[in-house]
Amino acid sequence: MTPPAATAPGHGATITGMGETAVVTDQAVVTTATSGSAGADSATSWQRRSDRIARLLLLPMLVVATLLSLITSSSFDVSRGRVVAGLALVLVAAVWSAGMLRYPTEGMPPRVRRLVFVIHSTLGGVLVWVSPWFGVFAFTGYFFADELGRRGRVYGFVTTAIILAASQTAGYPNGSPVHTASFLIMAGFNVIAVLSLSTLINKVIDQNVERGRMIAELAETNRLLQVTMRENAGLHTQLLAQAREAGVTEERGRLAGEIHDTLAQGLAGIITQLEAARRAEDAGEPGERSRHLELADSLARANLVEARRSVRALRPERLDRAGLAEALTALAGDWTRRTAIPAHVVTTGAPTRTSTEIETAVYRIAQEALANVANHAQASRVQLTLSYVDDTVLLDVADDGAGFRPAADSPPGRYGLTGMHRRAQALAGSLTIESAPGDGTIVNAMIPLPSPSPLPSPATTPDAARDARPEKARA
Repeated sequence: MTPPAATAPGHGATITGMGETAVVTDQAVVTTATSGSAGADSATSWQRRSDRIARLLLLPMLVVATLLSLITSSSFDVSRGRVVAGLALVLVAAVWSAGMLRYPTEGMPPRVRRLVFVIHSTLGGVLVWVSPWFGVFAFTGYFFADELGRRGRVYGFVTTAIILAASQTAGYPNGSPVHTASFLIMAGFNVIAVLSLSTLINKVIDQNVERGRMIAELAETNRLLQVTMRENAGLHTQLLAQAREAGVTEERGRLAGEIHDTLAQGLAGIITQLEAARRAEDAGEPGERSRHLELADSLARANLVEARRSVRALRPERLDRAGLAEALTALAGDWTRRTAIPAHVVTTGAPTRTSTEIETAVYRIAQEALANVANHAQASRVQLTLSYVDDTVLLDVADDGAGFRPAADSPPGRYGLTGMHRRAQALAGSLTIESAPGDGTIVNAMIPLPSPSPLPSPATTPDAARDARPEKARA
């Protein structure tokens, strides 16, 4: 005979024995194998149908066992009393099996399930005593043992396996050592087989339960991830709007600085030259008047070119034609011709072409510093020192003018000093102003270079760069 196999309650298994096969499917496996309420409802429906089929098998299996017993009754030495008792028990089992058709498949308390198993196993065990063929009916005890809970299931499986051992060895032990040994061997084999298969199936089912739990957790994680992604999409949109606003603000500030450093200063210079031309005309100095008019014309043309250049690239034209040192030299020369104040440019270190942003910033700072000297310093000379020191470019604009107190005398709202600070800070640099009333002014800008410059000569040390600054004359 084929040893039976079973599984834990609430799980699914295939149980075989006496040439018959039955399938018990439990709700837990199907439920954990699906996710969502629809899957759970489907699993519950399938479990009910499976339990109902198991109930429907009781009566047919009893009929099959009875027919086999009657057909082979002549082969067994069975007393008349046992036959009568067997027929009475068959009637009781038939009534019992018919009643099981109305036995609920779920919701029964544990004590009722234990009582049902005891009654069913007792009927099966006594019928096997009447005829071994009733093992076909006794095999259905696995169905009810599967509903006894984790510990009760083991006892139910062992009890059913022992009853089936009697069916497989043609009856319970009758005093014959050979038969008794055969019965014990078969019972032990059945118990070991059913418990081993039950343990194996339980492990598989536990894995399925764990897998179902992980699927549920992953589904929840995916749901939370989708919520987070929607929130991130909103934050991304908000950040884009803020970045756009910040970019607009930054661009407005940059354009304001460019206009101040180019057009505003050029227009101021033109106005200054025109005023000087009027004064020269009133004073009867036609030569001086012509000179100022020529300077105003030159400034107007230069600023027109600069305005067109600014519209295209917002980069000083001189930096397109030459390096930073040459551009500063040209700037100082033009400034000297307009203001009649000597301005000298000194370059220390190995000049290095660097990024457009750095050269433009240094040039604009020098341009604004010279404009401030012309408008406020009353200086007699100016020196611009451009120094390349290691990975830093330094610009000093020193004058011997009236000077001021940087912390107290800076007019509020003036864009020039603020613009110079912003240009340096935008490139991770710094700008400092050294000044005192009557002691001139030094504007120092320091901007780091993005990559190492060529090794400087001894004359390009910080001390040498500092020594190259002009002495500030007393007013």
